[in-house]
Amino acid sequence: MSLYVDIEKNFRDFSLRVKLTGASSSMGILGASGSGKSMTLRCIAGIETPDKGKIIINGKTVFDSEKGINEKPQKRKAGYLFQNYALFPTMTVEKNIGCGFRGKKGERDRKVAEYIRRYHLEGLEKRYPHQLSGGQQQRAALARMMIGEPDVILLDEPFSALDSYLKDVLQRDMKEFLKDYKGDMVLVTHSREEAFQFCRELTLLKDGGILVSGETKSIFDEPGSVEAARLTGCKNITEIQRLDSHHIYAKDWKMTLRTEKEVLPCHTHAAVRGHWLVEEKCIPSYINREENIFSVETVEEAETPFEEQYLIRCQGEAEASPIWLMRAKKGTDSHEKSVPCRVYFPPEKIMLLQ
Repeated sequence: MSLYVDIEKNFRDFSLRVKLTGASSSMGILGASGSGKSMTLRCIAGIETPDKGKIIINGKTVFDSEKGINEKPQKRKAGYLFQNYALFPTMTVEKNIGCGFRGKKGERDRKVAEYIRRYHLEGLEKRYPHQLSGGQQQRAALARMMIGEPDVILLDEPFSALDSYLKDVLQRDMKEFLKDYKGDMVLVTHSREEAFQFCRELTLLKDGGILVSGETKSIFDEPGSVEAARLTGCKNITEIQRLDSHHIYAKDWKMTLRTEKEVLPCHTHAAVRGHWLVEEKCIPSYINREENIFSVETVEEAETPFEEQYLIRCQGEAEASPIWLMRAKKGTDSHEKSVPCRVYFPPEKIMLLQ
């Protein structure tokens, strides 16, 4: 990745300290509202000025507090896609796209026509933003951003305001449009699904600071800390007592578990995702049935269009904290459903946390 960011920016009641660097051309920043995600993008783009630090885009230093470098946004070659797309309301589609062009005036019309074709906006050239659908607005904003041939594109929660169907459609479109892009991409999101789909590397932010950075799948598999596990969507977290190098007592769940990973003195909690729990009827025959299998009782159950969700706990342990178990629907009728009776906790899926 040719983007390097190491900045600090202080406010009266908030401090942002972020360092982004990696080998991947697609990086995500995941965090709750107010964690500093969008402010990081604004600093990269030059809309906001950090108090100290350095920003390098494609080998060019665009900000360096020690050397007094602070390039204007127009000179940073950073494309910014705002959450609401920020199309100029009094300009037509073709004029909006033309605003992003940075070449010779004689080339503008040809380039605008090329990007109108590339982003499937033919026939919409003379329309104004309010006359466009959500998908058309996004394509127009993408065309305006990409016509400037940016070295880095900054996507600020581009799908957050969309309904479920349109979000799925536009995510597919976005992947297609970005397929041939050779520069770097930074996606800011509070959606775990978007981060997993679009980003090879991921940084988790909380209260202006970095919790963890690394390869996206690795972070979801091994978040490392309680806060990072929660941010990646894990609901099942327990305080633990270390019994030996591969056994723990889950204090909140009232059960003893074997772990594949070594339990270190620094590990204070453990977690397991609800989708990773295995019901007895699905346990492979080669599994040792003397460990990590528990009789459970259902405390509560819920249903979504594609999933059944159960809150379970160890049978006879009324004081135990309940555990989420998720079961994908398989098209069976509701009267055929059965609540979980015995559940297996795969040792390799138990995440050890600090």
